[in-house]
Amino acid sequence: MLTKIWSAANYGLKAVEIEIEVNVADKGFPGFSVVGLASKSGEEAKERVKTAILNSDFEFPVARITINLAPADLPKDGSFFDLPLAIGILASNLEVIPPPEKSYFFGELGLDGTLRHTRGVFLLAILAKENGIKNIFVPRECANEAAVIDGIKVYPVKNLHEIVNHLNKVKEIVPLHTIVVDDEEMAGPEFDFAEILGQEFAKRALEIAAAGGHNVFMVGPPGSGKTMLSRAIPGILPPLAETESLEVTKIYSITGNIPAGGSLIRQRPFRSPHHTTSQVGLIGGGSNPRPGEISMAHRGVLFLDEFPEFTRASLESLRQPLEDGFITVSRAIGSVVFPAQIMLIAASNPCACGFLGDPKKECKCNLHQIANYQKRLSGPIMDRIDIHLTVPAVDVNKLMNDKEKYTGETSATIRSRVIKAREIQKARFTGLRGIHDNADMKNKHLKVFAKLTDSANMLLKQAVNKFNLSARTYFRLIKVSRTIADLDNSENINNAHIAEALQFRVREE
Repeated sequence: MLTKIWSAANYGLKAVEIEIEVNVADKGFPGFSVVGLASKSGEEAKERVKTAILNSDFEFPVARITINLAPADLPKDGSFFDLPLAIGILASNLEVIPPPEKSYFFGELGLDGTLRHTRGVFLLAILAKENGIKNIFVPRECANEAAVIDGIKVYPVKNLHEIVNHLNKVKEIVPLHTIVVDDEEMAGPEFDFAEILGQEFAKRALEIAAAGGHNVFMVGPPGSGKTMLSRAIPGILPPLAETESLEVTKIYSITGNIPAGGSLIRQRPFRSPHHTTSQVGLIGGGSNPRPGEISMAHRGVLFLDEFPEFTRASLESLRQPLEDGFITVSRAIGSVVFPAQIMLIAASNPCACGFLGDPKKECKCNLHQIANYQKRLSGPIMDRIDIHLTVPAVDVNKLMNDKEKYTGETSATIRSRVIKAREIQKARFTGLRGIHDNADMKNKHLKVFAKLTDSANMLLKQAVNKFNLSARTYFRLIKVSRTIADLDNSENINNAHIAEALQFRVREE
């Protein structure tokens, strides 16, 4: 008997409908084969499905079972075909009645018949919405991911017994109500800016970076507070907009990073990979392309501590996504585009020992070692970073004396200014696709949205000639100046805005 069941396969950040044909034939030797370019995990599904059916007290047919995954020319990777395969076999064996209307089945089976947390459910729900599919059956643990999509019925399935009883109308599964996710309060940051003593110049720079989505490079000796400053940034970032939230949730769903019971991602990501991370781990890729850390940080922060310790290939591979806001991974099966609009925060010591230029500790590196260490960061990659900071060590005695009386601004106070600046940018870029903040602007947009006064234009030209700045640096200076003007609630960019932007750039030129 031939039965047709529908599911989906994930390609990049998109789900593609898969038609599963299950044929149980009485003629021929008993066997179980899966055709249609199934991956290793798809081939292993035969053993999982058979054992799950038997352990759920259903009869597994002793017959010739042939399963075709169509379209047959598309590779199919993943364990999410377990549930539709089991339903197809049981339906062909007349143990379950298939749903009268087209539905999607999706999920990995345990050997006892329970459904496990399966990545990519959010993409399945989007596909169902696009194709007009009303019902989807997914594991209970990840059903909330799909329930945020309006217009479809999401059935949370605990095990094989439960879904068979539902389809046979013995005991129906209650579909989830559409989950409306409100703007929740951001979780408390790891560090509050009020806890960071001193470093006012660095705090101001990070406020500007957060307000405009700019990249930052910090250099300073060990213990100067570079990591603490970076980990405090999430506390001053605004919540994700609706479109941004959908983009981030897609990435977290396909990588399996949405926890059981979780749904829409509402807080900006903060990713901090170790410097031993491979190029594929950082950028993304693999035989079946998966997002890397740079895409996991989309619309959030990618913090790269010990920046020069990353491999040369990894650092140079950042150049294109930092410029374009996306990464294209090409393989034999096709090309996949992953979004990568990030705020890069990079931190480094000034030399291998870390104390070059320190007024109290002597640097133990010779000139050759210093040159080799600093050459690990190429000019093109540094040119793509908007704000360059020197973070000096803070005097410990001063810290001890000032600790009790120090009352710095809290992250909440700074965040309120950042949100106001972002609101100005949101209104400015209304109708422009893919541009959410000043850092996203292309050069053609600067003539319209970043107008300089005559004196500001003259000051910028003088700085370009004096410090021999590149064309890319010139445009990035204007973007940073535009953000400073937004924080100042100024329509045009004036001398003070250009002068402050230059402080964060020319010191490293």
